[in-house]
Amino acid sequence: MPESFRPESSGSSPAMAAKILVVDDDPSMRRSLAILLRREGYEVGEASGGKEALEQFGDDVLDLVIADLRMAPVSGLDVLRVVKQTTPDVEVILMTGFGTVETAVEAMKLGAFDFIAKPFQVEEILIRVRNALEKRRLAREFDLLRSEVESAFGPKGIVGASAAMRELLNILPRVAQTESTVLLTGESGTGKELVARAISAASRRASRPFVSVSCAALPEQLLENELFGHVKGAFTGAQSARRGLLEEAHTGTFFLDEIGEASNSIQTKLLRVLEERSLRRLGDNRSVPIDVRIIAATNRDLENAVQEKTFREDLLYRLNVIRLHLPPLRERMDDVPLLARHFLVLHCRRLDRRVDGFAPEVLTTLQRYSYPGNVRELSNIIERAVALAPGPRIELRDLPDLLHRPSPRTNPTAEAPPPTPSVLEPYSGNEQERLLGALRDTNWNVSRAAARLGISRNTIRYRMEKYGLHP
Repeated sequence: MPESFRPESSGSSPAMAAKILVVDDDPSMRRSLAILLRREGYEVGEASGGKEALEQFGDDVLDLVIADLRMAPVSGLDVLRVVKQTTPDVEVILMTGFGTVETAVEAMKLGAFDFIAKPFQVEEILIRVRNALEKRRLAREFDLLRSEVESAFGPKGIVGASAAMRELLNILPRVAQTESTVLLTGESGTGKELVARAISAASRRASRPFVSVSCAALPEQLLENELFGHVKGAFTGAQSARRGLLEEAHTGTFFLDEIGEASNSIQTKLLRVLEERSLRRLGDNRSVPIDVRIIAATNRDLENAVQEKTFREDLLYRLNVIRLHLPPLRERMDDVPLLARHFLVLHCRRLDRRVDGFAPEVLTTLQRYSYPGNVRELSNIIERAVALAPGPRIELRDLPDLLHRPSPRTNPTAEAPPPTPSVLEPYSGNEQERLLGALRDTNWNVSRAAARLGISRNTIRYRMEKYGLHP
């Protein structure tokens, strides 16, 4: 039977010492390597062959296996295959005195961490062992960090720790299962497209196309062509017919970002799509039926835009079936640590960097900043820190200078921010009652009442006139 795990008897092993299994049918090589590793503080088990090693896998949680390549009847490659099939996060180093390039390549393809030829120097094997265990440690830390973050995340990575985001996460499944048009409101960078994708992914159209376009990113004529397509000869250079993005989204979901920036002409044509469920390509007299679910988003006050005659009121009614509001990051600062850890994992993976976490004062500083760019700005801050951090964790020196400047949030005499508005816009229910309640609670301070409801001062004044509300 394989020898049980134990440290060197003359010393003490760390409480969380790594467990290493040495597998070799050469007793002197196996015992010498085991003694060497035990003196380094590792818990080491021994197996005299591949068969005995496989019997031991079910009994112990291993961090590293060091196995000889040429053993019978179960070889080192056989051990490697089983380890990677059953416990893929356990690292494997193969040893051999008869190594070939072809064997080394096969071992690496099967997932071996390293391949070392006998005889080897003591320092050489110890360096490779340390490197393998470091990779294992980092993988476990990232798994722990990811699970911590994901436990507070909803569909498609939406943070759900704060009250406002929990309310959003609670209502998203019900919104997703309807076919109703959705209007997402909130400042730039709050994650409106992320919510749109989450709705699509949880809907009956999840397996169908998700197509998006920003109405602010393209000039009017190009946007019209992108949305509706054209027929051959519709304009100079139209040498063949082309389907628009709305047709590409047929049976799926279409996301209209920054809908408040669309021109009046585009708004009129979008209204026809919503009312008739059909469109006309540029230069065509025929209507093309389409089946799409529309999700629109804006950072503008569309009610105010209607009053200013820059947005069609009938289109607003068509879009405003279900309205969800995404609060700015400054109104849900409890989510900042979770988001910061999420972006740390994301950017470390993308930039191929190793940063294990944050110094405690970093998270405190991150929670004092007001984030005019919202979640997108926090992501950029963490990406910069990951790219530039010289050490194993992010320190205060790795943050941009703007985070070290005083802000209204750090002023103890500054007025506390108003309560976060509901993710459901205030006019989805009894707006007169809610408006009156907000005004009374703020002693008829229009600015504070508007902030509490998540709308503009112009909109609240318009509603006050509409209902005849006065102090």
